[in-house]
Amino acid sequence: MKNTITRTLVTMRRKKSILALGALMATAGMAHAQSSVTLFGILDGGILYTNNNGGHSSWQTLSGPLLAPRWGLRVVEDLGGGLTAVSHLENGFSQFTGASLQGGRLFGRQAWTGLSSTQYGTLTMGRQYSPLQDFIAPLLISSGATGSALHPLDNEGFLTYRTDNSVKYVSPLYAGFQAETMYAFSNSPNFGTNRSWSVGATYTNGNLKLATAYVRLSEPAFNKDTNGAIPSDSYFSYSMTPFLATASSVQEWAVAGRYAVGHANFGLLYTNTRFENPSTGSLFSGATGSGGGTGSVRFQNVEGSVRYDFASDLIGSLGETYTHATEGPASGNYWQTNAGVSYFLSKRTNLYVDAFYQKTSRNLNAWIMLTGAPSSTSTQVAAVFGLCHRF
Repeated sequence: MKNTITRTLVTMRRKKSILALGALMATAGMAHAQSSVTLFGILDGGILYTNNNGGHSSWQTLSGPLLAPRWGLRVVEDLGGGLTAVSHLENGFSQFTGASLQGGRLFGRQAWTGLSSTQYGTLTMGRQYSPLQDFIAPLLISSGATGSALHPLDNEGFLTYRTDNSVKYVSPLYAGFQAETMYAFSNSPNFGTNRSWSVGATYTNGNLKLATAYVRLSEPAFNKDTNGAIPSDSYFSYSMTPFLATASSVQEWAVAGRYAVGHANFGLLYTNTRFENPSTGSLFSGATGSGGGTGSVRFQNVEGSVRYDFASDLIGSLGETYTHATEGPASGNYWQTNAGVSYFLSKRTNLYVDAFYQKTSRNLNAWIMLTGAPSSTSTQVAAVFGLCHRF
């Protein structure tokens, strides 16, 4: 009798253990289904030829001609009721040296977290892109085959500009319309120093996509500190004009559109960037510069482009950009032609060839941004062959 009772108790304990283990596994499965962490990245390198790089022709390796190398983590947690916790960490690095970019930051490209609601939109906080980059950048010629087709001096900051200490709200998509607004704190007792605010909107209807954005930077810390909204090591790092690092404020606005017809996508874009009261530097040969913190420097860019899908694995892009630059009484112009072809070996890997030609007015030296140095004349030609892999 005693042995029978003992065997019964042992059997009951085993059943309870099995049930507990099953419940634990079920709970773990539910938790896994409700949240996810995704590792992603891009590797992209090329060989660049320039006919006049500081007065000499050159061949060089180039990290990220099409898409800047990066790796990162996306985190999504379903909180129920249409509410989701979202986070994004993204590191930028040089493919040929392995060095971290964006001032050596671990997650210099992006670092933010927030809440997303299917009904009310998304609120995020951290180091983020502005509406100019979120809505306008995808409509540039550089979003096609020619990834390095930046405007002269990257004068809008599409490549180098991120905003620290920022809080951003993105509305839900309603009837093809979506809006975005962002405010970035100075983190200083002087509330108005080194802060930023921006707004933008986009509209999609079938084959048509339109976008607009406005950004204002108040006393950005180009060469002052790294604590405010615009750190001194993150903006206009390609610029050859020192006055861009000493402006009291910057205003940018843009409008862009794209329309698809069959296998072709036609794009048109206008941007206007104004640097107020730069204290030093000069853009034009023979000019004395604004000096003394008065006056302004302005860039206006008009871009037309077409992208054509020759096949599911072969796309081509062609674009023309006109840039008018003004410093006080002086002015100058840039004309740049961009052409590129990408061949996809798979959905994640492609080979590409991009070619660029730039001509300027006589008082300006040509400078295609990816070449690293201006030409010694008013013209410059560059071509790059590369391989890009996404994971």
